[in-house]
Amino acid sequence: MVSGGLCLCGLLRLLCSLLLPALFLSGILCICLVVLLWGVRLWIQRKKQLRPAGRDGKRPLLVGFFHPYCNAGGGGERVLWCAIRTLQKKYRNVTCVVYTGDRDATGEEIVEGAFRRFNIKLIHPVKFVFLEKRFLVEASLYPHFTLLGQSLGSVFLGWEALLKCAPDIYIDSMGYAFTIPLFKYLGGCRVGCYVHYPTISTDMLSVVRNQDTRFNNAAFITSSPLFSKFKLVYYYFFAFMYGLVGSCSDVVMVNSSWTLNHILSLWRVGACTSVVYPPCDVQTFLDIPLEVEKSTSEYSIVSVSQFRPEKDHPLQIRAFAKLLKEKRVGQEPSLKLILIGGCRNQQDEERVNKLKRLCEELGVSDDVVFRINIPFEELKRHLAEATIGLHTMWNEHFGIGVVECMAAGTVILAHNSGGPKLDIVVPHEGRVTGFLAEDEDGYAETMAYIFSLPPEKRLEIRENARRSVHRFSDQHFEETFLLSVEPLFK
Repeated sequence: MVSGGLCLCGLLRLLCSLLLPALFLSGILCICLVVLLWGVRLWIQRKKQLRPAGRDGKRPLLVGFFHPYCNAGGGGERVLWCAIRTLQKKYRNVTCVVYTGDRDATGEEIVEGAFRRFNIKLIHPVKFVFLEKRFLVEASLYPHFTLLGQSLGSVFLGWEALLKCAPDIYIDSMGYAFTIPLFKYLGGCRVGCYVHYPTISTDMLSVVRNQDTRFNNAAFITSSPLFSKFKLVYYYFFAFMYGLVGSCSDVVMVNSSWTLNHILSLWRVGACTSVVYPPCDVQTFLDIPLEVEKSTSEYSIVSVSQFRPEKDHPLQIRAFAKLLKEKRVGQEPSLKLILIGGCRNQQDEERVNKLKRLCEELGVSDDVVFRINIPFEELKRHLAEATIGLHTMWNEHFGIGVVECMAAGTVILAHNSGGPKLDIVVPHEGRVTGFLAEDEDGYAETMAYIFSLPPEKRLEIRENARRSVHRFSDQHFEETFLLSVEPLFK
């Protein structure tokens, strides 16, 4: 008994004797780390000061946009190019820099692609910084703990970007919030961000808590209470870290009321946060005539969105198949579902192939058309000919494709959640602008209802929708964007 007590006392004395040296060593390491980081910051600031002056003798202000997939052709890319064009219009001494991993294209090809897809022509040249480590933010690299893996990967990718070109103003335009403190504290930049979709949201926490199976919550997790609790703890930890890095922003822009609510709850930076609706090229679609539909042998249903899992194209195909199977609209006229979207990488292309196989399984291959990375004029033609514009993403942050469909004169049928529900498919002057649905049956029934309406009634809804979307124009975006980023240029 006595010897046991002596052994315990000896062990405590040993631990105490090791504690002070360990604390001292930890303190030294922390000081060394701080000195190293401060040295890196000074070195980066020195590189900025050595930048050559412009023709007017002044050093241009570099505004860096972190957008690793700037050539993807989606709504986020439209925001990027409109933002750059807006700054070029407003500030003469600004040089815009785009950090991208699209090394399979030249800068000229990327700019030409932006004009071809979005009808956006830049005023001045853009500097491209091509990144070699974009694979670090690919979801396929992290089959598990994807959010954390991609976020940490974005820090390394951001470090590469910072070393290659240190801007004066940094704007994360693609949702890599973990790069914000890197550019602010090491790069010495004024930092802002445009949030299309929070990396994690309270809705995602609810999905895990309720053990709902979704594209980002696998069935083997929902079927296990232990795995679900573990994932919930992981999500809460990530939400805390996400809020921490996001709160470093000097300016925060969000694209919808839905995104605003989630960012305010996670980042708690209400004083510098504002809603800036994304620019939708509504003006380009206004020359499409709105008139009572003539009798035709075929009606088309058009979907405009990138081929990503969250867009839920399978739901569109299944609902369309149910519509055809039940022959709710009769034999004639026939129906076509046209899926229009961009493919960013091999994973997106594989996803399209899976969708084509789903069409074969459901027996609708002859009735579904895939149009990938098409020119703007072809997109416009499909929308002009369509009767219904289809959207199925749960909690879509905004929905540029939804707005474009409404501006083009289609009758929109969108998911009853997120931006479409809160901001877009809402009554205009007390009149219906479109329809909302949630599941396969709901979509099939609503499509059947839309086709059953008299052409005059559909025309009335289309006209209401077109009048309602003027608040999402390029001009409105430019005004609110400049107002929001003004503090970064002071």
